[in-house]
Amino acid sequence: MLILWLVLAIVFIVIATAKLKLHPFLALLIAAFGYGLAAGMDPMEVVKSVNAGFGGTIGYIGIVIIAGTIIGVFLEKSGGAKSIAEKSLAITGEKNVPLAMGIVGWIVSMPVFCDSGFVILSPLNKALSKKAKITLAAGAVALSLGLYATHTMVPPTPGPVAAAGILKADLGAVIGWGIVVSLVALVAGWLFATLYASRTYIDPNEETVPIETETAPVQQSKAPGALKSIIPILLPIALIVLQSIAKYPSKPFGEGPVVDWIIFFGQPVVALLIGVAFAFMLPEKLNRDMLSSSGWVGEAILAAASIIIITGSGGAFGKVLQNSGIADEIKGLFSADTNLGILLPFIIAAAIKTAQGSSTVSIITTAGIMAPLLATLGLDGETARALVVIAIGAGAMVVSHANDSYFWVVTQFSNMSVKQGYKLQTLGTLVEGTTAAVAVYIIASIVL
Repeated sequence: MLILWLVLAIVFIVIATAKLKLHPFLALLIAAFGYGLAAGMDPMEVVKSVNAGFGGTIGYIGIVIIAGTIIGVFLEKSGGAKSIAEKSLAITGEKNVPLAMGIVGWIVSMPVFCDSGFVILSPLNKALSKKAKITLAAGAVALSLGLYATHTMVPPTPGPVAAAGILKADLGAVIGWGIVVSLVALVAGWLFATLYASRTYIDPNEETVPIETETAPVQQSKAPGALKSIIPILLPIALIVLQSIAKYPSKPFGEGPVVDWIIFFGQPVVALLIGVAFAFMLPEKLNRDMLSSSGWVGEAILAAASIIIITGSGGAFGKVLQNSGIADEIKGLFSADTNLGILLPFIIAAAIKTAQGSSTVSIITTAGIMAPLLATLGLDGETARALVVIAIGAGAMVVSHANDSYFWVVTQFSNMSVKQGYKLQTLGTLVEGTTAAVAVYIIASIVL
């Protein structure tokens, strides 16, 4: 019966968010209370579980999500993202437009939401496609899939950060494995763009159809250089990975004050705040308005608030599931074979993503469902938890279609018809997400 109630709770979340347009925060909380009471838990135990899950999750990742969002907003509005794109193009060559677009999408989407990244970089893709005299479709699809690869699998993007918090996964391990798997996904996306999307001709000379969006950047008169722009992204990642290595049982860096400082600066909160400090150097001239509640920082905090609240409610749902004892019921369905169990988070995330459209909601909801099941599935080790986060991210790519706002951003900024959108964007996300899942499965077979 516990499994039946869980299935009904998931169905309710999908219908409530996709059909009834209920905010995911309310849908997840209603599901948490409804499941707990239906499962026969003591009513006060349900309340305690919701409070503990909500507060514990936000306390772990709240500041990290805010800091990462601030970095993204400053990178977006200062023109830094475009500088990174132009530098990537200089490396790959102007004839390799899809490769350049895929690489820059992969880099930019670590702190910047993929919707924003596509809006920022779409004009550059159009200009390059026109200059190279190739179809607009190839670069657009490569850019879209490059953005998606890190958006769903590599912190400090909020979705993977939230999943790591709910599953208590080491953020450094998530970053490390996320980079590996997302690179595999990037290659798959690039091949899809060059071998398949390039067969669909879309004239880059036609005017794109504008859509109302809040993601359009407010560019500075002088954009920062590519190296300066990439530091706020890569420095926090490097610090977090170093502290994860320093904490290995084998103590590769030894012991002492230096190692203690490495661990301190590599704490996700500290590392991301250092990244924020470097992001403040991106504008041509930093002023107090940018740091105000109505400026760039205020805009970032408002954007992060919704994600933090949804993440907290996802943690609440997960805590109720954990305390209901559902893990014992799952034992009969899945063996402790991690190679099989690692596919479960992918399947659940893909189902939720396809049904309701939002990758972030899919990631957070699936993480809440998986949290109490990790030990049962033999996935409660440090590496296993990190791979579960990546598997969830892979599922959250599958698939982008008409109920996903990103689908409309990609199609309308690339002159795609709805039919072409399904042929290119929807099929591309299926190929990329499935490839990422296969990569996670192979890695789990080797390291777990």
